Amino acid sequence: MANLVSTAVRTTLVTLVLTGLLYPIVLTGIAQVLAPERANGSLLKDERGQIVGSELIAQPFTDAAYFQPRPSAAGTDGYDAMASSGSNLGPTSKKLRDRAAAEALRLRAENPEAPAAVPAELVTASASGLDPHLSPEAAAWQLRRVARARNTDPERIRGLIASRIEGRTLGILGEPQVNVLQLNLALDRQFGRPEHQPSKPTAPPQPSQRTGMMLL
Repeated sequence: MANLVSTAVRTTLVTLVLTGLLYPIVLTGIAQVLAPERANGSLLKDERGQIVGSELIAQPFTDAAYFQPRPSAAGTDGYDAMASSGSNLGPTSKKLRDRAAAEALRLRAENPEAPAAVPAELVTASASGLDPHLSPEAAAWQLRRVARARNTDPERIRGLIASRIEGRTLGILGEPQVNVLQLNLALDRQFGRPEHQPSKPTAPPQPSQRTGMMLL
């Protein structure tokens, strides 16, 4: 009996060391060597070198001078990386229809020069609530608002969108897309920050604050 207990204890300790310590350490080391940026969260920096977010996680933008991502149902006020989820509302849900209608009205009011039809992705949340991408068409739908807020020729904004389009994975998987945070950072690099955009947040933004670019 004592031998069985001793064998079980040794097996447990060896397994713990191999799978709980050595394996994670080795994989972390390999990731840091082969893909350090992705291993550390795919963080993005602004022109001052400050971290402003991750290219993998959407964040809210309500300033007219920036492109807006898809709406989010992650957390109470959306865009909560600690509560990634969809709304779980089905296509026959009145609440979902009302929410989409309200988003469409808001977008139409904020984008009076945009085409009449609001892209469906701009009024519906993704399954994670944190999708950082838009289709090029959904980004282009907003370009006149962004150009007006920045007092810039819309065609220059259109060219910037085109330069940020990511193609299909391996040429066949998915659809062309634009990363919203990267696009907004490119806007600031090319045209400067809007005059009314503060140089620094006065306090660390919370997920419920649907303001401009937020520091993580």
